[in-house]
Amino acid sequence: MKLLIASHNPAKVKEYKRYLSELSLELVSLLDLNIKEEAPEDGKNFEENAINKAKFYQKLTGLSAISDDGGLMIDVLNGAPGVKSRHWLGYRMTDEEMIQSVIEKMKDIPEGKRTCHLVAVAALAMPDGTIHTQQAQIDGLVAKAPTKKRLNGYPYRSFFYLPKFKKFYLE
Repeated sequence: MKLLIASHNPAKVKEYKRYLSELSLELVSLLDLNIKEEAPEDGKNFEENAINKAKFYQKLTGLSAISDDGGLMIDVLNGAPGVKSRHWLGYRMTDEEMIQSVIEKMKDIPEGKRTCHLVAVAALAMPDGTIHTQQAQIDGLVAKAPTKKRLNGYPYRSFFYLPKFKKFYLE
């Protein structure tokens, strides 16, 4: 079976290929197929966005398509940046702008109130119209300062601290 990885994010495509490599699937990406169209991301939550993207690219290509949507939810900021993670400040931010915007908003927040969650929802759209979804969440803290490490396409991992492991998500 051919499966479309419905993302323009090279880091995300690489991650999907790594996770799905042991399955009997022929994996192709939007990049492989030179598809430049952008799916709408106007859902009210991560699940709606993931489903909308998977359905959009499934219909465009006729292939089964897997997509996801996710982001950072900071408790003291009422769940922001949330579903608008990349556009939180009203425009499409770079990874570094995303990191700095959160660090700046959190600079005066005390240790006990820095809880946050990385949320991701994956959606699989099949040619017969069937949709499957799965949600995952990792709980952590917004660090006072980011690690120097960066993973292009995943900016929040640079300051997302996992107290249980005493490490940043990237480590």
